[in-house]
Amino acid sequence: MINLSDLGQVYIVCGKTYMRRGIDTLASMVKEKFNLDPFSGQVFLFCGGSQDRFKALYWDGQGYWLLYKRFENGKMNWPKNQDEVRELGPEQVDWLMKGFSIEPKINEAAARNFY
Repeated sequence: MINLSDLGQVYIVCGKTYMRRGIDTLASMVKEKFNLDPFSGQVFLFCGGSQDRFKALYWDGQGYWLLYKRFENGKMNWPKNQDEVRELGPEQVDWLMKGFSIEPKINEAAARNFY
């Protein structure tokens, strides 16, 4: 398995992305919509509506890599805010790839009963 965090800083483009978009369109979106540099050596993640597949755009200094992954079982917990991009830490990338939320929430009632 490729560890995306090993490639560079990982950013998640929240909301749905039309998954037929290619390298040029995704790189343009990163630059124009989010004012980030697609040539920075950072990884940008995009997800479609079904949340069972994603694309990763990565510049290695010589050219772009466009990685595509489809999960056979389960879905990712992808943030919904269409106008947002978030910087992820290595642990959050791992959570996302395992289908967990990048922002785990604590059930307050359960936490009170625990103590």
